[in-house]
Amino acid sequence: MSVRTFVFDLDGVVYRGNDPIPSAVATIKTLGQLGHQVYFFTNNATKSRTSFVEKLRNMNVITDEDHVMTSAYAAALYLNEQDAGGKTAYAVGEYGLKQELSHIGMTLVDDPIGKKVDYVVAGLDRGFTYDKLNKAQQAILSGAKFIATNTDSTLPLEAGALAPGGGSIVAAIQTAAGVEPTVIGKPAMPAIQELLKIAKAAPKETVMVGDRLETDILVGNRAGTITVFVLTGISTKEEMEAAPLDMKPTFTVEDLGEMLQNPCVMGR
Repeated sequence: MSVRTFVFDLDGVVYRGNDPIPSAVATIKTLGQLGHQVYFFTNNATKSRTSFVEKLRNMNVITDEDHVMTSAYAAALYLNEQDAGGKTAYAVGEYGLKQELSHIGMTLVDDPIGKKVDYVVAGLDRGFTYDKLNKAQQAILSGAKFIATNTDSTLPLEAGALAPGGGSIVAAIQTAAGVEPTVIGKPAMPAIQELLKIAKAAPKETVMVGDRLETDILVGNRAGTITVFVLTGISTKEEMEAAPLDMKPTFTVEDLGEMLQNPCVMGR
């Protein structure tokens, strides 16, 4: 086996909130020096890829937009492939999502009530209100297609704290409208398929590194990559041991530094 590409989740793997996780920076730097491709793949749709690049650079992790995949960017790529450029969308989300939709030429509608709206695209929105829920519901009931950036129920913060994730908002809209969304981010396949295409990476030569069994590990297994479960984030070792087969990682490590010492992970 020859490993060519490493794909890292961000929250819980490289950092928690604004705090870098020990050994993460050194590990990622070493992988680059060894000639591996390094990509970052987050379900967080609130920020632009530029914002993630800047956040990583502040932690001495040097990358660029082309090596960052967010569920918002993946949603825009998916919609672009559906010829959604020039169509209308009601976005339940923050700057990152709205920016990516605008970049492909979609027209964002502030108030969809009484208007024809082609898509409702939802992700994490920390300004979510009953009014937004009502607008999303009415647009979907009137025929708009429902797209979810991700279904993560929680978002990891500093010191082990958790906040509601984008999936909590998606679930509210789904309940109100009675319609299941097309999900783009992990563990659904569209986002990782786009990433592998951009990286020109074969799944068997790719390592997906994550802290959530139900998203990172599951999507990596579905895509056919090597999966590494790191115990610095959400899921626990006990949960991994009790998980169904499709959520079992190829390898489990305490932190990213341990991953470098495993010749099987590194393809040596």
